[in-house]
Amino acid sequence: MHGTARFTLDPAFTVGEVNPRIFGSFVEHLGRCVYTGVFEPDHPTADEAGLRQDVLELVRELGVTAIRYPGGNFVSGYKWEDSVGPVEDRPRRLDLAWRTTETNRFGLSEYIAFLRKIGPQAEPMMAVNLGTRGVAEAIELQEYANHPSGTRLSELRRSHGDKDPFGIRLWCLGNEMDGEWQTGHKTAEEYGRIAAETARAMRQIDPGLELVACGSSGQSMDTFAEWEATVLKETYDLVDYISLHAYYEPVDGDVDSFLASAVDMESFIENVVATCDHVGARLKSKKKINLSFDEWNVWYMRRHQEEARTNPLDWPEAPRLLEDSYSVTDAVVFGSLLIALLRHADRVTVACLAQLVNVIAPIMTEPGGPAWRQTTFFPFSQASRYGRGEVLDVRVDSPTYQTAKYGETDLLHATAVRAEDGSVTVFAVNRSRTEPLPLTVALNGLDLTGVVEHSALADADPDARNTLEDPERVTPHAVDGTTLTDGTLTAVLEPLSWNVIRMS
Repeated sequence: MHGTARFTLDPAFTVGEVNPRIFGSFVEHLGRCVYTGVFEPDHPTADEAGLRQDVLELVRELGVTAIRYPGGNFVSGYKWEDSVGPVEDRPRRLDLAWRTTETNRFGLSEYIAFLRKIGPQAEPMMAVNLGTRGVAEAIELQEYANHPSGTRLSELRRSHGDKDPFGIRLWCLGNEMDGEWQTGHKTAEEYGRIAAETARAMRQIDPGLELVACGSSGQSMDTFAEWEATVLKETYDLVDYISLHAYYEPVDGDVDSFLASAVDMESFIENVVATCDHVGARLKSKKKINLSFDEWNVWYMRRHQEEARTNPLDWPEAPRLLEDSYSVTDAVVFGSLLIALLRHADRVTVACLAQLVNVIAPIMTEPGGPAWRQTTFFPFSQASRYGRGEVLDVRVDSPTYQTAKYGETDLLHATAVRAEDGSVTVFAVNRSRTEPLPLTVALNGLDLTGVVEHSALADADPDARNTLEDPERVTPHAVDGTTLTDGTLTAVLEPLSWNVIRMS
């Protein structure tokens, strides 16, 4: 067994309030996320709108809030007009992003209906196409979606059966415009100008919108930080957020570095914050730009790229793409990424797990068949349920291990959230693949009386996963022996585990 990991919790030392939008997700017209994912009119559970009610139940259980739509890479070729009005009149289009055929059977109205059926916690987060389109199309979409009545486009929406406006407050100004893979890819100067002009026009209609400018598609991009600085120089006073995207996978079998992926995520966040604040200082602005981490996940991207090279697609409809099956190891890394987001809740105020169903997703479905929870479902649902409140400052004193990619790394990754009622939840990951990790937490001034629950997601088989044939192979289990005595929490974290410790 390793030496003991320790930290102290004190209500006087906090990070910031958790914005519920940090538990957002993402629905893109990619693979089976939409078709046979959330939307399957012929499914036995489908409602009158064609939405799978078994999926809706799992989405509610997952606890997602803001849901970003319709992309992703898809948005850079998106014509919003194709996705409204009578379904039989909607055109079929080639989608260059994923080399598929888009039928537009599911569109803007269906997306809003989907959110409303999830419940009031689900908020639209709409992306506009700044790849092949621009300012005019963005404000036309805004008018169609949000203007009450009395104009051509608002009346068009009403004639399509949506009398009430959609009330979309949160908008993304394009997607990954720094990437050469993006249809309509732009330089930072080109994107900064069109983002600024689009933001200015949208605010003329509604000054109260919240707008997200495209940041770098990853910290590894050659233009990283320079891109953010150039874009923000143009848009600083016009936008509220800049976006971050990051995906993680083990490379060449290096599981130890994979388990430390959150080291990179935290570095990415801190570097973007530093860049934002540098631009703000240069502009002599007191405004703070917040971060929208609107794509993040574990994604076996190299596997997908190899499949794409060997199996060129001939413009199919909703093929099986990016359907990663997640193991216990993946779920522990995933939980650690959630911890990283919470640890920066003062500046990361929007985050979207990419994606929601089937495509690198916590929920899987079979056409005409069941829906089930992947291993990654559980850390997200627990964080969304118990991670609401104020994040306490956690500075760990932990045994370490050596990684090829990140050097010496703490075995413990942890955060803690204090709810309105004074209860505290600790989220913790043990990165050791072989050894339990004793944990001691000193609790100062928190008036906590006992441990309500300690649950862990871990398994003797780190490759265990939930499948169509065995959908409940992996679930969190109760951990015995965790105590709170004389202001000290004592626990043992199982090897390779995601842990949730709730104290009242």
